[in-house]
Amino acid sequence: MKILDRYIARNFLFGYFIALCVMVGMFLTIDLFVHLDEFAELRTDNPQLNLRRIDVAWTVMRFYGIRCCLWYKDMAGMIMVVAAVFSLARMTRNNELIAVMASGTSLKRILAPILFLSLFLTGLMVVDQEAVIPRYAYELIRKHDELSYAGTYDVWFIGDDRGSLFCSRSYEEKSRTLHEPLIILREPLSGQEDIYRITGKIQADTAVYDSQREGWTLTGGRWMQLTEDDQEVAPLQQIQPIDFYPSKLTAADIPVRRQEGFKLLLSLGQLTAMENNPGTRRTDMAELALQKHSRITDPLVNLIMLMVALPVLVCRDPKAMKNAIIISFMTTLSCFIVVFACKLFAAEIVFGQVRPALWAWAPIFIFFPVALIEIDSMRT
Repeated sequence: MKILDRYIARNFLFGYFIALCVMVGMFLTIDLFVHLDEFAELRTDNPQLNLRRIDVAWTVMRFYGIRCCLWYKDMAGMIMVVAAVFSLARMTRNNELIAVMASGTSLKRILAPILFLSLFLTGLMVVDQEAVIPRYAYELIRKHDELSYAGTYDVWFIGDDRGSLFCSRSYEEKSRTLHEPLIILREPLSGQEDIYRITGKIQADTAVYDSQREGWTLTGGRWMQLTEDDQEVAPLQQIQPIDFYPSKLTAADIPVRRQEGFKLLLSLGQLTAMENNPGTRRTDMAELALQKHSRITDPLVNLIMLMVALPVLVCRDPKAMKNAIIISFMTTLSCFIVVFACKLFAAEIVFGQVRPALWAWAPIFIFFPVALIEIDSMRT
């Protein structure tokens, strides 16, 4: 690596670190200021837990440490643009670009170390999305006033990999127990994937998840199988005892699956498995397809946003730098707006059809040619 490449890379990484700290710190400060009273009540609301101050501090630090991973994923593209603005504005202000041109080096060559580092940093964002966020999805869906204890709530019609639906009036997170669960057993009709036939139901006093056996251990379980004779008369109930029900629906999946928008916290493998589940509703298929394509298009969009902004920022006149920064931020903002609009309409019926893949890739089709035109038209 040449001295010039190391110098530009060092400036870019320095700007990236500052932008990361400022933007994530801004989100953290605002969120902490708004919910400070809820953190202060952690000890008073739960005296039976006997929380010490150090325990409360550790709980808050862990909460925001995990939450920063989610914020980083959402702001990774903007952070790279801000870092490029910081590094190139500094070089322009010191007239360093003129010295580079005087040495016979093209200004396009300056973009190489920034784009290379952006590829590496985009890879970190992908690792964050696919490995870190799904692992802590359970903690990311918890509210500020639910940090020091595990909740108890009802569960209604959560599907598993076999197409069955889980219901319970009370689920305890701490003990991973479903009280008086009802499991509705279903199977799709032949040739009609959207229509299911109920084949039976399972009722029990309690159901506790067993991670080793990958299923639910039932207490007082009763399996009621429904069958029909050839003359299609009323169904005949057959009741049998059952003490275990195998299922890929884990105890950690229940609090995540009951939250709106939980698919944003899943990895690509989890989205694919959920899409292949027989119990997944047809109405969720479009959103699942959008999320799967977004796992590929989001990193590409971040790189394209940087490619659109960089040629504008490489200017030789320090007086023109202010206008270049404004133009780069406007183009980045327009890219964000287009991405948001495309995701908004991806799961909707437009012209009688739902095309989530087309909407997910539309920002790339729009802005990638713009980036190539801007790089090609650079004055070097």
